[in-house]
Amino acid sequence: MARHRWMGAIAGAAMLLGAAGPALATQPSEQQVRKLFQVMHLDQRVIQMGKQFSGTMGHNVPCVPASYWDGFVDEASVNDLMGRMVPIYQAHFTAEDIAGLLKFYQSPLGQKVVTELPKTMEEGMSVGRLWGEERAMALIQALQKKGTLNVEGKCPASPAADGTAFEPGK
Repeated sequence: MARHRWMGAIAGAAMLLGAAGPALATQPSEQQVRKLFQVMHLDQRVIQMGKQFSGTMGHNVPCVPASYWDGFVDEASVNDLMGRMVPIYQAHFTAEDIAGLLKFYQSPLGQKVVTELPKTMEEGMSVGRLWGEERAMALIQALQKKGTLNVEGKCPASPAADGTAFEPGK
């Protein structure tokens, strides 16, 4: 009987330690997360995206003065965005995680990642877009060859394919 109490106490302690394990991980401070953002040059990336956005909008909406778009992403708006991102990082990373990320991003390799990753992602997106288009064309061609799709890429048996509209009740 004493053995059961002893084992029960050990099991209870193990459960408490197991439950307390994740809770022992400390949440990173806002200052720590903002330091990570600074080391990763996130504010500069947002400003760069803002400039690209203003160029696109200036081209697409010529009736709006360029000065409006130029000021669309300013220091205050970037600071606001960074502040909104802090809780996200605090929810997904511990203080130890952020310390490790800071150590990495402050290293020469980390700074190379900061510099090269946007370029590699852009190039990768271009390759992915081309790959997706090629795959889609191959699929469409295979479906046309089987007769599942007609030359226009539509289902041959559908009302849309023969130009007649679907009318409910007929």
